Amino acid sequence: MTNYIPTIGIEVHVELKTNTKIFSNSINGYGQMANSLTNVVDLGYPGTLPTLNKEVINLAIKAAKVLNCNIRREMHFDRKNYFYPDNPKNFQITQSRTPIGYDGYVEIEVEKTKKKIYIEEMHIEEDTCKSTHRGDKTLLDFNRAGVPLIEIVTKPCISSSTEAKLYLEKLKELLFYSDISDCKMEEGSMRCDANVSIRKNEQDLFGTKCEIKNIGSISNVGLSIEKEIERQAKLLDSGETFKEQTRRFDNKTCDTVLMRVKETGNDYRYFPEPDIPYLYITDEMITEVEKTICMLPDERRTIYIEKGVSDVNAKKLIQNRELSDYFNTLLSEKTNFKIASNLILGDISAYLNKNEKKITDTTLTKERFLELIEKVDDGTLTSKNLKDILDVILEKDISISTIIKESGIENITDDSTIREIIKKIISENPESVSDYKAGHDRAIKFFMGQVMKETKGSANPKLAMDILKEELK
Repeated sequence: MTNYIPTIGIEVHVELKTNTKIFSNSINGYGQMANSLTNVVDLGYPGTLPTLNKEVINLAIKAAKVLNCNIRREMHFDRKNYFYPDNPKNFQITQSRTPIGYDGYVEIEVEKTKKKIYIEEMHIEEDTCKSTHRGDKTLLDFNRAGVPLIEIVTKPCISSSTEAKLYLEKLKELLFYSDISDCKMEEGSMRCDANVSIRKNEQDLFGTKCEIKNIGSISNVGLSIEKEIERQAKLLDSGETFKEQTRRFDNKTCDTVLMRVKETGNDYRYFPEPDIPYLYITDEMITEVEKTICMLPDERRTIYIEKGVSDVNAKKLIQNRELSDYFNTLLSEKTNFKIASNLILGDISAYLNKNEKKITDTTLTKERFLELIEKVDDGTLTSKNLKDILDVILEKDISISTIIKESGIENITDDSTIREIIKKIISENPESVSDYKAGHDRAIKFFMGQVMKETKGSANPKLAMDILKEELK
């Protein structure tokens, strides 16, 4: 098969986290009984008028800032006219000519090289109702009609399925951390379309574009792009041509399936929405919104690593917004952040998962956590000790020192006592000494295991390791 150069653009629809819908006071909710979150505006009754939800504008401004977009200061809404059962008004209110955000970018890292994925525009629109097909019948659920969306459209600057997935992961991360959307693809609050074309050489014109609609997961976005590149390459290799078309990804066959061929361009007859006045974005509005933007993932990642947290732990913390926010309360303190991250992501996370709790549901205040880190850092608590008393630490609001005292934990921190134990173990295991001198890593682990066994886990691990290496020399 000939090697072709792919050109990919991504369109993402994201539902905004507002209490009510974009043009009515119906609740913006998910998972409720069909058609229970509606009113006459959502149902498109004649004579009803839309009233713009201010919070939608605030979240759209926030999204524009987070995605490095320019913000349009004067804008209007447009009517997109088309006839379909899920659209009772026979038009959708959107922004065609004056999108609120434009010329932005999201930065990804591909094989340790940074690349900007450029955003053409970001506009606000209302969602349509949800169609469910059963046999020869189509059922309509208007709970989704009027839910506020932003549509984010990239330029055709993505060159692989890997870049597409990295872009979507970064986009999801940014929008979730900014409290703009919950980005739950399984619930439809983040929906992706991919436009794919291929060409032989960089200097060639773009090939014929095919659009893949409503892909249900980020991994399937990558898979559908790869399948579409493969399909188009086979056609071109055999000398065939094809028209622009719309396809969908089939989960069962893991392939794209034809929906319709685009014989002519869509004529939506856009015109300015007459029932909504022009909107003017002021510097004051933007400033107020900027105050609500929390520390974003890239900044968190940089700070964590500067504080001594490993790359792996930094990534895991950022994947859990709740734990990352809790960890951030420590950033102004002087403590061992490496130990802090290990504790949060290790024993504490295990407890939270087992008991189905959030860390804010426990008694582990910032002050008590700092004390816990100190006790682990100075060897007062070993990992075994910690497991024994963790439930008490997370369920009772008393000092860590008191818990240690009441639990009868007395760790050996005396240099001479540990040294005598180590000398005894070394003298009893000459073969392991030979293994250590031969460069076998397992030998040092064996000796440390014997030390912990001899001391019943009460030896300070760091001190014991230092003395062990010293005696083995």
